[in-house]
Formats: sequence, structure tokens, C-alpha cells
Amino acid sequence: MIRETADALVSTGLYKHGYKYVNIDDCWAELSRDDEGKLVPKKSTFPSGMKALADYVHNKGLKLGIYSDAGYLTCSKKMPGSLGFEELDAKTFAEWGIDYLKYDNCNTDGSKPTARYPVMTRALMKAGRPIFFSLCEWGDLHPALWGSTVGNSWRTTNDIADNWDSMISRADENEVYAEYARPGGWNDPDMLEIGNGGMTKDEYIIHFSLWAISKAPLIIGNDVRNTSKETMEIIANKEVIAVNQDKLGIQAKKVRMEGNLEVWAGPLSGYRVALLLLNRGPDRTPMTGYWDDIGIPPSSTVIARDLWKHKTLKESFVGNLTETVDPHSCKMYILKPIA
Repeated sequence: MIRETADALVSTGLYKHGYKYVNIDDCWAELSRDDEGKLVPKKSTFPSGMKALADYVHNKGLKLGIYSDAGYLTCSKKMPGSLGFEELDAKTFAEWGIDYLKYDNCNTDGSKPTARYPVMTRALMKAGRPIFFSLCEWGDLHPALWGSTVGNSWRTTNDIADNWDSMISRADENEVYAEYARPGGWNDPDMLEIGNGGMTKDEYIIHFSLWAISKAPLIIGNDVRNTSKETMEIIANKEVIAVNQDKLGIQAKKVRMEGNLEVWAGPLSGYRVALLLLNRGPDRTPMTGYWDDIGIPPSSTVIARDLWKHKTLKESFVGNLTETVDPHSCKMYILKPIA
């Protein structure tokens, strides 16, 4: 399955949009370590071992991610955690050619994550290979406040589910920590559920738009080997992905809320602004983004690019932009002052 997923990232062209990591989650190892104390990949699932798998993924121009836990066992309790084995596991991951580590927070010794996670940070730094360190302690101890010196991303929320309430609440929880995100350290509201069937197309477009404007890691959570055209149109929207990957790296915030209507905005490079008009309610409603809410001088003339229709609006705008937004839908723009 892992090799097929790597193949699919290439054959679908998703890798060209920046989807470069193939990440393995829990349950990949045997319950017992070997005589040297090393983790052992499940022979039934990884008969050729992890090094061979990493080589295969790397030969595709991709990177391989793996999972462990800052406890004695992982969350599934079906494989060992790395607590007490941090240096050995980090060295093993580096020897295999691992590029990314998701580090969970189950079955611990009762100490705080702020004590356990930095041990793995130091181990990875000494392992001899750059490994992206994704902290997954579910936002329990507000990792946005301390994660930037420990890892490269940190979960700000509990696990997401494939439904509207779960998705939108994760976006809300993540937004609280916007000021702490920056290049090299990102708030993570969990993976994308797009294509898994629990939401409407418009709700999935909101999902992708919110994650993109929030500079969240874009981790595909559906089976890329069987991705529908509709799902591809969402997760391969290069204009929305460009907002997520903008070099300025500033996470957007809610700048205006009126009941179910929300305006999200954040600065982009080149003096541009990303604007999201989000209608969380049941009625089709006109919505307005005001320049003085989003950091554009009020008298500025602005051109607007609609990122889901892939077109620049014919008229220019001064002071604000108003559009009618359907229920559980959004409009997403890049605004560029021209005068």
C-alpha cells in the first residue's frame, strides 16, 4: 500500500503540487524490539524492511514519514513507543532514510510533554539526517507556546473526524494560536478529510481553504490511489496551495465575525492579502471584506483574484469587496492593491 501510494502521488501529479511526504502511521512495528533494542518493522507488512521502502520512495522523488510515541507504547498499544529509547530510535530512523516523524503522546510515564518531547528533539539533531519533527500531543499543553524550539509543527487540536462540526471546530481551535506560526514552525489542526465522503463538496472546499490560509500542513487523508475528479480539483488547486506555501508564512486570522458570517484574512508576499469569506450558516447571504479589517489602506484600489473560479474579477474595488456566499460555502481571493 505504501509503495502504491507513492506511485499514485507521482501518477496523479500530486507530487508536482508539493505533496512529497508519504507518511506511515501507527502499527507498523512488531510489539517487541530486537536483541539490540531496535524497533522491528512488521514482517507481514514490510517484508523488505524500512530501508528498502525508503529507497523506493526516494527514487520517486518523494520523502518517507514514520510514526512513534513519547510513551512506552503507541496509542494502539500494538507497538513500542520511544520513551527511554529516543537516541536509538532516532538513529535507526536516520539509518533507514526517514524524513519525517510524527510523535504521539499515549501511554506515558505521567511527565509533561515539555519534558519528554525535547529528548527526541535532541536525539533527532544528533541522528545525522534532517527529519521533520511533527509534535502530536493534541494541543493539551498548548504546544504552540513552546513548540517552536522543539519541533517543526505541533498539533493544536484533538483528532479530526470527517464531518462538518469536527472540521470547523478544529479550524476555530487552531486560529487561536495564529500569532505563533512562522516559517519553520507551524500550527497543525490535523490532516485533511477531503474525499472521504462525510462532507459536501462546498464543505470540503471550506476545509481546504481554511487549512491553506491558516498555513497548516496539507496532509492528504484520503486514499490517493482512488481519488475522484472532484477531490482532485480541491486538493490540487495550485492557487490555493500557493497561499498555503507563501514565503511570508503568516497565518490568517478571523478579522470580523457576525453570527455565522466570518471574514478571515492574512498578509502574503508582494503586499498582497488572502481573503476568505466564510458562511457557516443556513442561508445565502451577502458578505463584505473591508480593507480596514484586513490591513489594506481604506482608499486603496484593489484587484481581486477568485482562487476557486481561477479568474480575476473584471472590476476593481475600493474600500471593500462584497460577494453573496451560499450556505456552508466560502469565497477565497487574493487582493492586490494597484493604486
